Amino acid sequence: MAYVDQNLISGETVHYRTGLHWVVLVSPIVIGSFLGLMALITMFGAIGLGLALLLVAALIVASGFLRRSSSAFAVTNKRVTLKVGLIRRRPLELLLNKIESIGVDQGLLGRMLGYGTIVVRGTGGTAEPFTTVRHALEFRRQVQAQIDRSQVALGARAGA
Repeated sequence: MAYVDQNLISGETVHYRTGLHWVVLVSPIVIGSFLGLMALITMFGAIGLGLALLLVAALIVASGFLRRSSSAFAVTNKRVTLKVGLIRRRPLELLLNKIESIGVDQGLLGRMLGYGTIVVRGTGGTAEPFTTVRHALEFRRQVQAQIDRSQVALGARAGA
């Protein structure tokens, strides 16, 4: 069960989910592949060193996949939940009415591949950046749509 699903509050439904972009895997795979190649080369002379390099390569690649799979970003009808990390978690959960702004920073590569940095500002809080988020612009659009829906619902209740 996903982090977001485990932490839903009463009457809360998830409207949008995303995660880290696949680009976070490029560096671990390149480094792991280089170390794996070095491991194969060194196995002819020193098997122990070759196996050690192979183990390090596997750990680097696995850490990249673990980083990607342990990140969760969701928009619900009541709040925004952002979480990165498995061992050292960095969660941020903000009620929709406590969000001051959601910014998106994208470089050229981010615009081309569909990822960016989400910068969340809560009322009275500091900016919290979350990097390499898949579909960052859509995430911001979904947050804004949910904020609009919650404000309309509050207005309807106040008028009744």
